Amino acid sequence: MKKILNKLLSRMVITCFLVVLQLAVMIFGIIILQERYIYISGILKLLSVIVVFHLITKDTNPMIKMAWMVPILLFPVLGGLMYVLYGHVLIPKRLKKNMLRVMQQEVYENVKGANVCQAADIKGEPTYRICNYMEHVAQAHLYKHTNVKYYAIGDDVMDDLIRDLESAEKYIFMEYFIVDKGYMWDTILEILKRKAAEGLDVRFMYDDIGSVFNVPKYYWKELESYGIKCMAFNQVVPFFATIFNNRDHRKITVIDGKIAHTGGYNMADEYINRITKYGRWKDSGVRLEGEGAWSFTVMFLQMWNYFRYSEGSYLSYKPEVDFSNIEDGYVQPYKSSPLTGENVGENLYIQMINDAQEYIYIFTPYLIVCNELMTALKLAAKRDVDVRIVTPAIPDKKYIYKMTQSNYKELLLAGVRIYQYTPGFIHSKTLIMDGRLASVGSINMDNRSFYHHFECGALLYDCKAIADVKNDMFATFEESEEIDILWCRNNISKVSLIGPLLNLLSPLL
Repeated sequence: MKKILNKLLSRMVITCFLVVLQLAVMIFGIIILQERYIYISGILKLLSVIVVFHLITKDTNPMIKMAWMVPILLFPVLGGLMYVLYGHVLIPKRLKKNMLRVMQQEVYENVKGANVCQAADIKGEPTYRICNYMEHVAQAHLYKHTNVKYYAIGDDVMDDLIRDLESAEKYIFMEYFIVDKGYMWDTILEILKRKAAEGLDVRFMYDDIGSVFNVPKYYWKELESYGIKCMAFNQVVPFFATIFNNRDHRKITVIDGKIAHTGGYNMADEYINRITKYGRWKDSGVRLEGEGAWSFTVMFLQMWNYFRYSEGSYLSYKPEVDFSNIEDGYVQPYKSSPLTGENVGENLYIQMINDAQEYIYIFTPYLIVCNELMTALKLAAKRDVDVRIVTPAIPDKKYIYKMTQSNYKELLLAGVRIYQYTPGFIHSKTLIMDGRLASVGSINMDNRSFYHHFECGALLYDCKAIADVKNDMFATFEESEEIDILWCRNNISKVSLIGPLLNLLSPLL
């Protein structure tokens, strides 16, 4: 009874209740007003017409336009108002001011890598176009002197992460979507507390929505009492606010600017299979040691300063170490933000698929793709590129699973090969192209990652770790079930009705 009561009184339940209550009051108020004042209904319908014209002319994905236009046309009195309240990002003035400061600071301090996109062994290759886009449009700089280690499953990262944290001498920066008490987080927290007590600059940032069921509302205050500088990203409030739809989905650990970790795993036990809710949890990540780690330092400081601006030079955090003895291809750390208007993650994935000449292999927990991405996958398969996608066999969200499976048939008919990871849930967000380029990071193949969330990852060019990525892909194919048209026919009745409808509304989910 106590557990049930605690759940009913949890922060998320109360917040959702208050938001629904506000929505109900708004709808009820509109109904009452339009009965008494007929022109209210006319004004709201006119607003819906204006919003529809705005969507038609807006430079955004047609899938997002359609997802909003359908409910607006079905419910013209409420639809336009809901879009105004919830349909686009309105950046608060203070946040916008901080963003401009941070961006100007990056330009002023010339925080970038060796600018080696012009390197002879990249220029002229298909990968050069991707490198060039990421550097000049996404401000993702290329680094040469970096060792890369690939982790095929989250279980493998824990020992290295502990060892790296223990080696910290100046600072530790960590940024995660989810933090949950258990073996993984408790072990790491003890190290952070000790390092903070030793005088290191220790900072931890977690997403308030991602961790809302796991830690108390003011958990950041508890961490600060240990000497850890902490921030709960975009704290939950029970009011309509479009900025709170944008979450920090990134996964970053930086030690002294020399070592960085990123990938798909969060600070919770399921990511290292200490607990098994959905069978074996398969995640992937990379460890960078060398020049490339600096880029993740800058990413963290930028996000920190967006919401808690502080004076000071980024360059004071740059390690004075010569990494020129490291020769292992190139790395290009990158970030994606809903506030810039550039869909970096989606554009990167489409470019990798379009530029593939031999094969493109993909791990993704969710396969909710826009028309452009669907077309790229089908065209790649039709031009004889070996296109393979691995999705989970055991879902963590059933309605997302239906949406994912509803896309199988169209892809299979075009020649794409699809596998379901039968041991459990694959949470990895990894792509490999032609054995020369790989992306490992936090970006799912869905609308939330492409358009709503702050994300990050690392592009690997001709690194030794790419061979490990490829080996992991083939090992995963072997232990997964390959889906065919017969499977779709036998299961189509289960997914054909609800899947397409959910796909239509996916940008709103």
